[in-house]
Amino acid sequence: MGNEDVYRSLRASAGAIESELIALRRKLHSYPELSFEEERTSDAVAEWLSGLGLDVVRRGVGGHGIVAELAGSRPGPRIALRADMDALPIQEESGLPYASHVPGVMHACGHDAHTAMLCGAARLLAERRDRLSGSIRLLFQSAEEINAGAKAMIGQGALEGVDEIYGLHNLPTLPAGQAGTRFGALMGSVDQFEVTVTGRGGHGALPEQCVDPVVAASAIVMALQTAISRELSPFSPAVVTVGSVRGGAAYNVIPERVELAGTVRTFSPDVQEKMPDRLLRLINRTAEAYRCEAELRYIRHVPVLVNHDDCVRHAEAAIDAVLGRENRIEAPPVLAGEDFSVYLQRVPGCFIWLGSGPENGAEQAYGLHHPRYMLNEDCLADGAALLAAIAMSRLDDEVPGKGIE
Repeated sequence: MGNEDVYRSLRASAGAIESELIALRRKLHSYPELSFEEERTSDAVAEWLSGLGLDVVRRGVGGHGIVAELAGSRPGPRIALRADMDALPIQEESGLPYASHVPGVMHACGHDAHTAMLCGAARLLAERRDRLSGSIRLLFQSAEEINAGAKAMIGQGALEGVDEIYGLHNLPTLPAGQAGTRFGALMGSVDQFEVTVTGRGGHGALPEQCVDPVVAASAIVMALQTAISRELSPFSPAVVTVGSVRGGAAYNVIPERVELAGTVRTFSPDVQEKMPDRLLRLINRTAEAYRCEAELRYIRHVPVLVNHDDCVRHAEAAIDAVLGRENRIEAPPVLAGEDFSVYLQRVPGCFIWLGSGPENGAEQAYGLHHPRYMLNEDCLADGAALLAAIAMSRLDDEVPGKGIE
């Protein structure tokens, strides 16, 4: 079977199970589960995998994660494919007949679709294991939304022996049938900060007897913006956003303290490394100027997601074969984060965007994390075939590009 026949066969096989993938995705969508609570989702994945003749299936990895191994007929490298499974604390407003039955919880990021795609890829690959020189590791991961699942999976050995890793994320503002790739940094780092500003509370009519943390906190919010605008090059993209300000309970009372919380996003490991000291200086000295004290708590989540060039080239070849070169775009960088970046710090790999939007007007579609987010289910078979094709291209003796350089 030649190269084109391999990919044609994968696409046809994915189309043949499309109705099953849609049914699985809708089942998961109706009963979403938050990070580290994905027990029901894990059960559904395990049930799907049970009839595929996989060599090793481990459950409860990094929470409710599943690690499954598919060995080919000959020795060779090990390629990992990853999907995330958790949902978000969002009340669904899509109006779909299979909308979430769980109040306040929704698959607003499409992880239900990612899970269904990897399940489909597992079946496609299991049917072709005699062509594989090496093995495929399937990672169904918990808790991506809180940036904790990848670290937990790695901590329990999910990457041991893996030579390369690949993953994808649906994108509702890109039409289904298209995909986007990028060399180098694709997504930003994610860090969190929390600040407590303490003054001396009292009556709002007697400010001279108080030390007002509200005014100090307001000044800190403004000062933090200079960490980007006046301390970084315009060619080093970064964001400092204060998303929460909490202080006081009465209109005529100066509170004792104010709490701030926010996020830092960067595209440079070096910039990310230096941000805590930069924020600490701005916060402390601004608070001091207003006679207050400030405490900074800086929580590192995930690094910049940096694709590896060789792996991007292999992913692009698979996209061109499965979807067509005309349907591959260069993805713009975004400062949203993904804990797939943690895997890429340890082994080479590539993360891609897969279109999940309507055929027309996708740029106007509701985006990820929106309560009216909707996924074009035409992307499910595309995703299954594409993930399988990427793995096949690395392990099939007859497909150009096979092997790990």
